[in-house]
This record gives sequence, C-alpha cells and structure tokens, in this order.
Amino acid sequence: MDISDLLNSGVSQAGLSGTGPALLSINNYHYPRGGADAMYLAHGAAFASLGWRHAWFAMKHPRNRSTSWSRYFPEEIELGQPYSPLERVGKAAASIWSVQAQQRLQALLTRFRPDVAHLHNIYHHLSPSILSTLRDAGIPTVMTAHDFKMACPNYRMYTQGQVCERCRTGNVANVLMHRCIGDSVLASALVSVEALVHRSLRSWHRGPDRIVAPSQFVIDKMVSWGFDARRFVLIRNPVQATRIEPQPEPGRDFVYIGRLSPEKGLDCLIEAVRRSGVSLTLAGEGPLEPLIRQAVAQSSGRIRWLGRLEADRVQALVGGARAIVVPSQWYENAPLSVLEAFAAAKPVIATRIGGLPEMVTHGRTGWLVPVADPDALAGMLAAVRSLPDPQVSDVGRAAREFVLSEHGWPAYMDRMRALYQALGVSI
Repeated sequence: MDISDLLNSGVSQAGLSGTGPALLSINNYHYPRGGADAMYLAHGAAFASLGWRHAWFAMKHPRNRSTSWSRYFPEEIELGQPYSPLERVGKAAASIWSVQAQQRLQALLTRFRPDVAHLHNIYHHLSPSILSTLRDAGIPTVMTAHDFKMACPNYRMYTQGQVCERCRTGNVANVLMHRCIGDSVLASALVSVEALVHRSLRSWHRGPDRIVAPSQFVIDKMVSWGFDARRFVLIRNPVQATRIEPQPEPGRDFVYIGRLSPEKGLDCLIEAVRRSGVSLTLAGEGPLEPLIRQAVAQSSGRIRWLGRLEADRVQALVGGARAIVVPSQWYENAPLSVLEAFAAAKPVIATRIGGLPEMVTHGRTGWLVPVADPDALAGMLAAVRSLPDPQVSDVGRAAREFVLSEHGWPAYMDRMRALYQALGVSI
C-alpha cells in the first residue's frame, strides 16, 4: 500500500489505536489545499501506517477531511471573508498570536501526549503561539520549511518582479513600503506588525527544535538571515514515483505546469518560445491569465493553454512532452512539478536559482539556464528540440533513476525516523 492508498483508505484517521511512538501532526489546513498541506497529510498517514499513535491539529475549515480530532481545532481564520469590522480586528489579532489555538492545543494534549510534534505551515492561522505551548509542555518539535516565512514576512523573498531580501537587515517596514502582500496596504501593514512581533519575541529562533529543509539552498539562505545552522536537517521531499508511469519517448511540445504568476518567469518563457519557434503547452491558473491568453492569440497555434487540469490529465500532458520547463525567477525550494516530471522520465529545463540546481543536473537529468534570460532559454529550447530523440530519452531515464534513489518515500521515512530518534524518541 502506498501513500495515496493510505490517504484514501482511512489509515490517515488513525489515532490512539497504535502501539508505537506518538506523533502529533500540525498544519493550518486539514485538506490538500496546496503542496505543504498534502505533505502534512501524507507524512501523518505514513507514520500511522507503521503503527505509530497519531493525532492531527489544524484549523476548522468546511473542506477539511473528516477526523475525530477536529473537536480540538480552533475556528477558521480567512481574512478575505466578509467579516464585520469587529470580527476583522479579532481575526487579524489571532493571525498574529492565536490564544484560541493555544487553548485548543492544550486541551488536545490532555488526551494525547505526543513523543514529537511535526509542524508544517502554521502562520496566519494557527500562528507561532502554539510553539510556546509545545515548548512549555516539553514536547520536542520539528517543522518543515516549505517556504521562507520564518525569515521573510511575505514567505517568497520576491516582490515587485524581483528577488528581494530587504528585510534581512531587520527593517520589516519594507513590507509596507513595498506593499509586499498582494499589493495591499492593509494586508502588508498587518504582516509588518506580525513580523515585528515575532522578531521581537524570537518566536522562530526559540522554536522549533529542528527545521527540516528540502534543499541545501534553504539552509544556506536561512543561515545567512541569522538562523543557527545546527537546527537544520536536510531531508528532501518525497514523491510517489512508482505510481507514475515512465514515458521516456519524447513528444513534440514543451510543457509548463504550475501557477500563472510573475515569479514563475512566464513572460520570459513566452518571449523565449517566440524567439525559438518551438511549441508550448501550459496548464494552470493565476493572475497572469490575460498575458497567456494574449500569447496564445498571437502564437499562430504554437502556444496552447489548457487551464487548470485534474491529476490524471496532468500526468497525460507530462507523459506526452518533450521536456518540462520551469523558468522560475524566485527562490524555488523543491517543486513537486520537477519531481513528478522526473518520475515520468521527462527531462526538465530550469533556471539556475534556489533549489532547482540541486534537482536538475545540467546535461544529465535536464538542462539549466540563467534566470530571466529569454535568449538563453530560447537557445536551450531550440537545442533540446533538435536533439535526437534517443538522447532526450536517455536524459529522461536518468531523471527517473535520480528521483527513485533520492526522493523516494522509503528514504524519506528512514531519514525522518532518524531525526525523531535524535530528539529522544524511542523507536
């Protein structure tokens, strides 16, 4: 039984019935809203399947998966909802420091005493307040750094169309000055206050005990922002590669799959496609949809946009590609799109930024190009189009071998158990 089967079979709802160590999994959402949420669910399900006693802690939400632990979940915080002015003030305060999340977690801990708590994304909803609750209870804590939020107030280190590290000096007023949160003054002001509070309290520096980083780049970047290197552990993201059928035979089109947003480098990709004359298919949704529609209309049929696709259609699209293109202009961590492309035996053309060079080995599992350089990207697209099909297939097969050896679930679980043991958990 693999991870997807576990999530669908109800094992993920296991709780007090196990006989092994006890794990508490914590995340804002208890449904697969995004990659971090899916990882939270899969991680908990995997340990429950090994006989660990297990509990969940998240925010209430109408889309949450059913679990008996939901009685302890704090009320939903979604600042975009039509709350009354008084409710907005209360929700804003709770997004910075949630007393209710602390109280509900304390109630859960009276029923379930974990040997270790593993946190994923908690900011803006559960809030870092729960770190102090776990610390006061003497529970070892691990947190996976799915992004840069512990350092950067807007979590991306990217604003106004470029990489940004202005707040590294400590002046979080930059968030408001540059309207880093959705180009909104109010949202940016709120997050500025949040960052100031938690920097003053040293919430992220005092806890958790260990931070799991999916790439060495994340560790190096966080250390450069003042974090202690000894708290980080490199454990690469897993992918259920055996569920993805390898299709190494190269297709004709290059493929982009992901969010249509500025940091993904789509303007550079569109220009590179125009200059190289290759064919491109895009799948996804986001704020740059008008740009994509215009590009499609002007491409004489060489660019297609399919919108948001379900998982089976994504796999079919990847399987028929020549290569997957990841033209990001921000500090990508360890995107699942690359791992799933590799699992399908498809090479990846990516920019040399963030954690991407740790995944894409130039000339072996794919090819790397400079960031925001349409000429370089156009040249690479044309070169890969011209490569003999057997050579493209060889690169795709090497990519699958890499993901099976370095990003499989067995390796991930072994490394995670070793981390828990290092924190005193008896396994």
